[in-house]
Amino acid sequence: MARDTGPVCRICRREGYKLYLKGERCFTDKCAVDRRNYPPGQHGHFRSKPSDYGLRLREKQKVKKIYGVLETQFKHYFEQADRMKGITGYNLLLLLERRLDNIVYRMGFALSRRQARQLVRHGHFLVNGRKVNIPSYLVKVGDVIEVREKSRNREVIKKALETTEARGGVPRWLELDKDNFRGVVADLPKREELTMPIQEQLIVEFYSR
Repeated sequence: MARDTGPVCRICRREGYKLYLKGERCFTDKCAVDRRNYPPGQHGHFRSKPSDYGLRLREKQKVKKIYGVLETQFKHYFEQADRMKGITGYNLLLLLERRLDNIVYRMGFALSRRQARQLVRHGHFLVNGRKVNIPSYLVKVGDVIEVREKSRNREVIKKALETTEARGGVPRWLELDKDNFRGVVADLPKREELTMPIQEQLIVEFYSR
């Protein structure tokens, strides 16, 4: 399985936003964006004004990094979103939000999407009672996601659940039962509920050029 294993704090500094890729560290004063709010590299102090193409490219790259998706898979998501009814940009975000690793992170079972991806790959979660170890698995409204019985004592999962509220809580469209290590996809998110700094129209324009 292909995955991006590079340093994540540099990504946030490059984009100039907190993308919450490092988990708990992003909520402390050790956050790289708070400490060094300029791009990495020896010329990082001098931000040049991007071209129209560069602006659209950076937006695509930023969203890829937020959700931990590589180029080919991201393009497939866009093509699928383009074939769906409705607004292509919003459809794209919905597909990314429906990924199992993202749902695990949103429900509070992991401190970051990268950590959620690893937990899913190691088979710690059930979807509707069946083990699913594919991070890109697309959940549907009504699906039940729960931690496997033998994985509920894992310190990393318990720690993540304990800090859920401090990290912003569980979004409206998801329901969490902490005591039973279980969550339900109650709805799909509305666009205004996706508060990450994303301008999806720029991505649509990038692929439409």
